[in-house]
Amino acid sequence: MTNAAADWHPTPPDRLAEVTDAASRAFQLLPATQGDVRPIRPPRPLQPVRRIRTDPDTVERDLVRLVLTLVELLRQLMERQALHRVDQGDLTEEQEERLGATLMTLHDRMSDLCVEHGLTMEDLNLDLGPLGTLLPPASTKPRS
Repeated sequence: MTNAAADWHPTPPDRLAEVTDAASRAFQLLPATQGDVRPIRPPRPLQPVRRIRTDPDTVERDLVRLVLTLVELLRQLMERQALHRVDQGDLTEEQEERLGATLMTLHDRMSDLCVEHGLTMEDLNLDLGPLGTLLPPASTKPRS
């Protein structure tokens, strides 16, 4: 047995790397098509924009909110693309089941993270001013 083998210790799994790899594989499996692009919405009446505070006391919470918002946006995009693939019949029944279970687990984990950091899923829907909100309203979300 070599000295290098004796010094080897298993490292704990890197959860962020696992999520990154899974998202990368999902995006490769679910390429966007021209039919997935929606037209731009008409302008909304001007409303005050919620801004992220730069107060040193809230910077950590605001950073968590921003990161969770981006993760939720990617989760919803992957969900829509997966539903599109299911509707097209591109997936086997086993793949559909596995994809559905994965998307439900990811949604549950997002909800858990929001609760853990004192946020709601609605808090993640950033107002982009004249462009509207970042995420679709909950009442018009695609079927799950």
